[in-house]
Amino acid sequence: MPGTSRRALLRGMGGAAVLGAGIPLLSACGGSGSSSDPKTVSLGSNQSDAVPKKAYGEIYTAFTKQSGITVDVNTKDHNTFQEQINSYLQGTPDDVFNWFAGYRMQFFAKKGLASPIDDVWEKIGGNFPVAMQKLSKGEDGKYYFVPLTTSLWAVFYRKSVFKQYGYEVPTTWDQFLALCKQMQKDKLVPIAFGDKDAWPAMGTFDQINFRLNGYDFHVELMAGKASWTDAKVKAVFDHWSEILPYHQDGFMGRTWQDAAQTLVSKKAGMYVFGSFVAQQFTTKADLDDLDFFAFPEINSAYGQDTVEAPTDGFMLSKAPKNKAGAAQLLEYLGSPAAEGIYVKSDSSLVASSDKADTSSYTALQKKAFEMISGAKSLTQFMDRDSRPDFTSTVMQPALQNFLRNPKNVDSTLSSIERQKKTIFASG
Repeated sequence: MPGTSRRALLRGMGGAAVLGAGIPLLSACGGSGSSSDPKTVSLGSNQSDAVPKKAYGEIYTAFTKQSGITVDVNTKDHNTFQEQINSYLQGTPDDVFNWFAGYRMQFFAKKGLASPIDDVWEKIGGNFPVAMQKLSKGEDGKYYFVPLTTSLWAVFYRKSVFKQYGYEVPTTWDQFLALCKQMQKDKLVPIAFGDKDAWPAMGTFDQINFRLNGYDFHVELMAGKASWTDAKVKAVFDHWSEILPYHQDGFMGRTWQDAAQTLVSKKAGMYVFGSFVAQQFTTKADLDDLDFFAFPEINSAYGQDTVEAPTDGFMLSKAPKNKAGAAQLLEYLGSPAAEGIYVKSDSSLVASSDKADTSSYTALQKKAFEMISGAKSLTQFMDRDSRPDFTSTVMQPALQNFLRNPKNVDSTLSSIERQKKTIFASG
């Protein structure tokens, strides 16, 4: 999704940039990446939007006040940063840089373009729940990432609508289906949906996949290790086909914002989406009426133990000039104090640490925080949990093909598998 509307979402979503594509324009700030000044740490930032830029700035100011070390911030437009990250990290990057948890982090750790930070985690480990710790490790079992903020995907609804019609929150697939049918009878759109920009459908796929097949299979499939022609994947689309008739009509021509407006106007009953949907609820009364529940259980072996929680944070570059200062900064960034500063400035996200001060949280933030903290496993959304070139060039069009013609799923899955083998073989 191009333009400012996509950038506005990147805090909650992550872009679909090609990791291997890089134009050598993104470089260390003002030569600071080549500086060995012990009182300065250089930092490459992708937080170009006004709200996060200000919030991060407040964190760096607090760190400087505490440590006496200046943070020299090199901010680039979010999309540009992602498009050029590969060549940036192979050149002379800043000491520390913003990035994403999970597969996106592991990709660069495996290439040797980031430094392990186990020494930092020895000090900050107690600040994070087990699922967040797992999310911060490379394939080699070492830590490479310090998480700061996170959001979540769930099923959003309005409390007043559920109260008006006497609906109960569904916890199982059968209850979810029954609720969809009842909403249709009540002349509501059961599931708001807009896939004009091709990425929202990936969220629905993820929810059904890890509820049906579990976290481990989700990770293997996204990493190119499991086959898209596996019967387990076919079962995901079979389940999706069951609820597809209850999705909003005309979704190929509708943006996520337009779909959200049907929830705002009480024309739709539910919306499978990220917590940044709250951006569309512009009055306090509407926002106070917004609520969510975890996507229903499909397979009792996995229950509702996995939560999709895209997480942003920091990594240490391959050869930082001020390694000691960078370690001090990362240690501070992994503290409840740093996270508390951020979430006071940006109410669309929650802290990754379960020790952070939540006193400034809205009711929605508190609930999101509890769900994320209590999860057994956390996923990162398809375009963060897999190669972005695969998700943007293969999965987005493939899912739209399915949505247009669900009966053609076998040929769609065969096509995905063929293309996956080529892309993942390219290294």
